[in-house]
Parts: sequence; structure tokens; C-alpha cells
Amino acid sequence: MENNVLINMKSIQYIYDEKDETELITKGCMSYDSGAWHLTYEDSEATGFKGAVTKIMAVGEKYASVTRTGSTNSDLMIEPGKKHHCHYMTPYGSMEVGIFAEHIKNSLNQDGGTLEMRYTLDINSSYISNNEIILDVKKL
Repeated sequence: MENNVLINMKSIQYIYDEKDETELITKGCMSYDSGAWHLTYEDSEATGFKGAVTKIMAVGEKYASVTRTGSTNSDLMIEPGKKHHCHYMTPYGSMEVGIFAEHIKNSLNQDGGTLEMRYTLDINSSYISNNEIILDVKKL
């Protein structure tokens, strides 16, 4: 995998009145194919998923997916206004989570750009958190 972009990823999780924010900067690959932007990066100890590879696909502001394979596996679908039930693997076992996406904001282009995704997570229809992922991508 040839790294051609620098990805600054900010993950924000809101659980009722508490806010937890993490930020990661990593090198990765970006490509455009069949109307979708594709971002790929190798996870590390910093993400908590060492040995895994994360692939993010974004089709405009209509749809995004976050797929992790390797040491752990998950497949999250994010589509504004719709709820998807997705597979999420943890070191303690797998579970099914519900994802209701509020919005996707996508300004990715051949030079980089930003991808923002905001969604709510639940497990067994019980609220877990509101989440926001902001990927700021710059060409190397």
C-alpha cells in the first residue's frame, strides 16, 4: 500500500453530558473510483486495533461505509436519515449495533479535503452515544 495522503482523524463521542474526543494523524491512501472516494489506512496501537486495516468509502453526502479487517473486523454503514444494523467485532466478541446517521459532509477531491460523519449508536435499541468522525485529508 503506497501512502499518498496524510489523514488527521478526530473522533468525538457524546454520552449524555460527557464528551470524549480523540485525535489521530496517520498516513494512508486515497483514490476515486465509480463515484466514490476511498480512504485506506493501517491501524496501530494508537487506534486500539493494531494489525487491522480500515477502509472508508464515501459516495458524495449520500452514503459512507467504514470497514475494518485483520486483527478485528467490523462493517459500519452510514446513510443519513436511515438506520442500519451493523456487525462490530471487539477483542471481547462480536455484537450488532444500530447506526442512525444524521449527516455526512463530504468535500473530498483529488487534493484531499474533509469528510465528516455524524451518527447515533445503539445496542439492542438502547442508546449508547452520539458520534462524530472528522477526517481532514491532505495530499503528500
